[in-house]
Amino acid sequence: MEEGNHSEATEFILSGLTDRPELQAPLFGLFLLIYVITVVGNGGMIFLITIDPRLHTPMYFFLRSLSSCDLCYSSLIAPKMLQNFLVERKSISRLSCAVQLYFFVCFADVECLLLTVMAYDRYVAICNPLLYTVTMSRQRCNLLVAGVFAVGLVDSVILTYYIFRLSFCRSNVIRHFYCDIPPLLALSCSDTHTCEIVLFASICYIVVVSIVILLFSYICIISTILRIRSAEGRYKAFSTCASHLCTVVMFHGTQLYMYLRSPSSYSMETDKIASVFYTLVISMLNPLIYSLRNRDVKDALRKAVNKLLTQS
Repeated sequence: MEEGNHSEATEFILSGLTDRPELQAPLFGLFLLIYVITVVGNGGMIFLITIDPRLHTPMYFFLRSLSSCDLCYSSLIAPKMLQNFLVERKSISRLSCAVQLYFFVCFADVECLLLTVMAYDRYVAICNPLLYTVTMSRQRCNLLVAGVFAVGLVDSVILTYYIFRLSFCRSNVIRHFYCDIPPLLALSCSDTHTCEIVLFASICYIVVVSIVILLFSYICIISTILRIRSAEGRYKAFSTCASHLCTVVMFHGTQLYMYLRSPSSYSMETDKIASVFYTLVISMLNPLIYSLRNRDVKDALRKAVNKLLTQS
């Protein structure tokens, strides 16, 4: 459908990361490598936590859920992105675009809320260690994860419904490498005011509340750590949440930049770079951050490798 045709779009064209032909092959190789590392890293984390009894604790239960979310998150974006590096016509049907947006919003919400739940877990472990076993029981952990996924599924239904109620009749070219909310809003030829209000409410409800809980948890955690008299004790307490804090800063920093803006300020090139980091790079880095800074995970990996070498 060309610009100016006022019939409703039945399919979209993704503009991709770049339209320069000489960059398609190098970018394909780069993002294939990123995706392979993401799959191996998150899949390995899930495998290690599942098979090692020492990692059957609430903290690693939530970490396994985070790795599962990252694996699904990247697999939702990367395969289509890699395919589009190799084809000339980067089309996606309206239904496929809606499905991609639905699961993208769902997994983004799940990751956001899981990071909040993990902060609460660290708060209980450091600030109320005597009540940790009772507070973070297996039943409560299961309920927390189930609640996180329920919120993600409901929120994604609402946002996807409002986005695809809009008319896309000016052009069918999405100036992005996947179906995301800002480029779809920019593409619409109908009034997006209601949709923007729903999006803002969703962000306030999930992201802002999540950040408030994270800040409260870490204020309490840091306050408790500073009251620990021994330097070794302070280091040990801080090291248990340093990886999580690093992930939180990366995830929420990029997310706030992406979505707490008006569609009128949408910049294609800048937002594409931020989206690459937000959708692919963070999912790759999370298992590396947690494994490189976590002695229990490294011990579990060493044990699994030694077992495989012994069997072979």
